[in-house]
Amino acid sequence: MEVVRTVSAFTGALAAARRQGRDVGLVPTMGALHAGHRSLIDRAVAAHDHVAVSIFVNPLQFDRADDLDRYPRDLDADLAQCAEAGVATVFAPGVEEMYPRRPLTSVHVAGVSEPFEGATRPGHFDGVATVVAKLFSAAGTCAAYFGEKDFQQLVVVRRMASDLSMPVRVVACPTVRAPDGLALSSRNALLSDDERRAATVLWRSLRTGAGAVAEGEDRPDAVARVMAAVVAAEPLAELDYAAAVDAADLHVPASLSDVEPVRLLVAARLGQVRLIDNCDGRAMAGSGDGRRPAARRLVHGQGER
Repeated sequence: MEVVRTVSAFTGALAAARRQGRDVGLVPTMGALHAGHRSLIDRAVAAHDHVAVSIFVNPLQFDRADDLDRYPRDLDADLAQCAEAGVATVFAPGVEEMYPRRPLTSVHVAGVSEPFEGATRPGHFDGVATVVAKLFSAAGTCAAYFGEKDFQQLVVVRRMASDLSMPVRVVACPTVRAPDGLALSSRNALLSDDERRAATVLWRSLRTGAGAVAEGEDRPDAVARVMAAVVAAEPLAELDYAAAVDAADLHVPASLSDVEPVRLLVAARLGQVRLIDNCDGRAMAGSGDGRRPAARRLVHGQGER
């Protein structure tokens, strides 16, 4: 495995792979790799001859300096995971390499970037879109793997790549969950024990919303209300938003029967940690209560559909 620190070396490594007839897959990350990231990497490794992982904590997408400072980092552990998974190239630049001077250019994806996370964290998706555009530009022709856990980010990146005719195919991968349903996130490590137990309220909220949709509720506001009520019943959680939207562009339709697929979104704060989650509002799996949306789950440390 080759670890490169400069944009030019990253571009050169992937260009060389393509010249050798290798198909390239890219997994952009901010490090602190967990089983969710590993599922993206494993899928890319299974599909491509040459897989690259980028590890860069992007300051442009943080709206608070303390949030940026607290974001977990463990490059040595990340590199070990990449090597074990069969990654060919790791791009681990410093901030000075990605932004050698204050950027005057940013990428704004109107509409899909503005509600929900965009409203709560102004400028967040401009930072995401800008750094992903830089990564795509450096990587060249490839398939890029993103998790559905950050669903709005996925929608933003897909639209950006399409609008700008980038030679990148964006591949969505299912959310990986702990056995109790909590979506895996690097931020989970910042939760206290009590907060970690309470954090499953996001998944319970989604299950309840999906159950309402399964029972025929087609009013987005009604589905959002039952989801919000679940979060409100957890003393350690403070709701940011709950919504039922059109998965294609994140707008709230007049009726859920008018759109397919439906996506349920929820965000809440537990102490100092803000978590997000989502699910397909119509995809049901056969758990005992008949209300659990299909998702990728973590069982005994391994991802399993």
